[in-house]
Amino acid sequence: VQLQASGGGLVQAGGSLRLSCAASGRSISRYVMGWFRQAPGKEREFVAAISRSGGSALYADSVKGRSTISRDDAKNTVYLQTNSLKPEDTAVYSCAAASLYNSDPLNYGYWGQGTLVTVSS
Repeated sequence: VQLQASGGGLVQAGGSLRLSCAASGRSISRYVMGWFRQAPGKEREFVAAISRSGGSALYADSVKGRSTISRDDAKNTVYLQTNSLKPEDTAVYSCAAASLYNSDPLNYGYWGQGTLVTVSS
């Protein structure tokens, strides 16, 4: 499966952004989907994951209550909505697909190119 993230940009602190991850090649219905981010000079970190059914989701503590991950298998797309954005949310956000429902990037075998989110203070 090929993945492509989009929707990043420059936003002021307190604003909102919805990222999209469009898949091609295979249906995402067979995968757990996740979002990860990497800030300059930092390691990649988990943001959110959604189960195959869409009925369960995992969130990093740093975004819990501010972010919502969702999926539309008919559109083969996964979304990440984040509100109340903070400067520390600035990073390149990437989507990924896995067989296991988890937050470890090592368990995600398919990755897309990321999209840059910059939050100004």
